[in-house]
Amino acid sequence: MAAQDQALNTKYYASNILHTETDRKYRLCQQHDETIDHIISACPILAREKYVQRHDKVSAQIHFNIFKETGVQLDKKHWYEHVPISVVTNQGVKVTMLWNQQVQTDKIIPINKPDIIIRDNEKRTCMLIDVAIPGDRNMIKKQIKKILKYKDLTTEIQCMWSVKTRVIPGILLLMKSF
Repeated sequence: MAAQDQALNTKYYASNILHTETDRKYRLCQQHDETIDHIISACPILAREKYVQRHDKVSAQIHFNIFKETGVQLDKKHWYEHVPISVVTNQGVKVTMLWNQQVQTDKIIPINKPDIIIRDNEKRTCMLIDVAIPGDRNMIKKQIKKILKYKDLTTEIQCMWSVKTRVIPGILLLMKSF
């Protein structure tokens, strides 16, 4: 709850609330104020490695849950042990799931690699899932950005595979302000 209320003892909190700190800049990047929001979702230093690791773990959990829902055999009991496989089909090839794979298209589409692609041959549908973990102030903007990002790929997949395609922005909210 302290994190939600921005009441953790950060430099920003010490400077603005407690009036004990004069330097509000974050210790790692020295560019922005040391706020909870900056630490968990906006620091360029942490973005290089830590945010990517968090993104990949969340994507792997979604991948694991989709496996369970579609009846694909799981080799691990818990989601945190799951290592996603590049291409998986369930029995009878009804559903094909791609993990972090580029889609080969007739047209050149620069953004063609969503986190997860689920193609249901029986229902003739395709879902493109792309995960983001923004702070609460960027949630709506990130959701719209994900949908627009894959607009060209969605159109191309619909034409190539003759399936109804949609983008599902997997947005995991880090903070919820009350």
